[in-house]
Amino acid sequence: MGATEETKQYPMNNKVVFSENPIIINVSDGTKNIVNNNVSRDAKNLVNIKVSDDEKNPIVNGREGVEEIYAKNKEDCIPSEAKDMLKSLASEWENVVDVNAWQVIQLKGAMTNEVFQIKWQTIDGDISRKVLVRIYGQGTSIFFNRDVEVATFEFMSKNGQGPRLLGMFANGRIEEFINARTLSALDLRDPSISSLIATKMKEFHDLDMPGPKNVKLWDNLRNWLNEAKRVCSPEEIKAFHLDTLDQEISTLENELSKTQQRIGFCHNDLQYGNIMLDEESNFVTLIDYEYGSYNPVAYDIANHFNEMAANYHTETPHILDFSKYPDLEERRRFGHAYLSCLSGEQPNNSVVDQLLDDVEKYALVNHLLWGVWGIISEHVNKIDFDYKEYAKQRFQEYWSRKTSLLSSQGSFHDNVTKGEQAPTSTTNRKPTKRNSISRKFKKVFGIGLFRLKH
Repeated sequence: MGATEETKQYPMNNKVVFSENPIIINVSDGTKNIVNNNVSRDAKNLVNIKVSDDEKNPIVNGREGVEEIYAKNKEDCIPSEAKDMLKSLASEWENVVDVNAWQVIQLKGAMTNEVFQIKWQTIDGDISRKVLVRIYGQGTSIFFNRDVEVATFEFMSKNGQGPRLLGMFANGRIEEFINARTLSALDLRDPSISSLIATKMKEFHDLDMPGPKNVKLWDNLRNWLNEAKRVCSPEEIKAFHLDTLDQEISTLENELSKTQQRIGFCHNDLQYGNIMLDEESNFVTLIDYEYGSYNPVAYDIANHFNEMAANYHTETPHILDFSKYPDLEERRRFGHAYLSCLSGEQPNNSVVDQLLDDVEKYALVNHLLWGVWGIISEHVNKIDFDYKEYAKQRFQEYWSRKTSLLSSQGSFHDNVTKGEQAPTSTTNRKPTKRNSISRKFKKVFGIGLFRLKH
């Protein structure tokens, strides 16, 4: 699965070997050199650098370079193992001026790992050599198996689906730099870009990933919930109603098992920062496969729709605005683009309706999963992100949409999200019903928890 038998025999030393098609393994027998995740956020160790005009919006794997941060003391940002690998890699490039002289630029927008762009000056002057260093977030092994993730990364690379893996160290890896533009939050609303994403998702879902093809969604959700209960205080468990979520999960699983679900290899985290676009060729690349697994494809689409409420490159990256959830016209357009990949012809409207009905229900599951993720991350991850507030918003959206979406009469076109204008059809819900639900949850969680950025 991925690496050859030779590369699976991880050498217990720091020898680094690079090749044209590398799967580089560099694993030590300890974790003494793991970077302190707090260093990169310490204002005393950082200095903002004004970048030149051609680098105001650098293209970086999966992260738009808004407000780049140059580390004043780069020795504290990158583990020593990774530094040795970077030097060895740079020595293979004849046009690098000095293999020991690189710039470390931290990229904003990452919530699971810390991501850095590494740049070397070249003889050409105007052109630089770049790679990406990803340092795994503390406690993130709770959410996925890193060995499986690396195997997935390698498979994607060999199948032309993403960047090459250039090296691995104890707490992270080095990736190829992709010359393409990372999407912005606004790009997801562009009909032409959205159509490209739908087509790429279908291609991604059709990948024949080695290994078991079992649905992971429900087991992951239950396992994460158990972990959330373990790390939370009794007060937090009560505040978030974690003891009631087991029944919620079972209800959702039973409801969604009533219809036949198409299963595929899903990205499961398709936010705008994980989508790259080559504007010359109109080629879309999906990156960052930490959460990838086999799941109902409707769940993956639901996750993508929910991510339209987020903008991780603002002063308040944790704030969600669900008025930006795609309206009926956008959802239909996406569904048609996705399903037309099956035959090359426009699908029957009833088929599109069924897919989108499932998507809307899986949007509920998605809110629960990322809500639980936020609670756990608040306790284990040191990245500068308000995970708890993020979780509160996810749960609030779950509870306020649950009744209408799971009613026997309701379907996707009968449900309008917060702030969304009904396209053409009318809703079966009375306006006072939603307000009543909202008031109940304000009493439970507190009014201040529902502030949304508009």
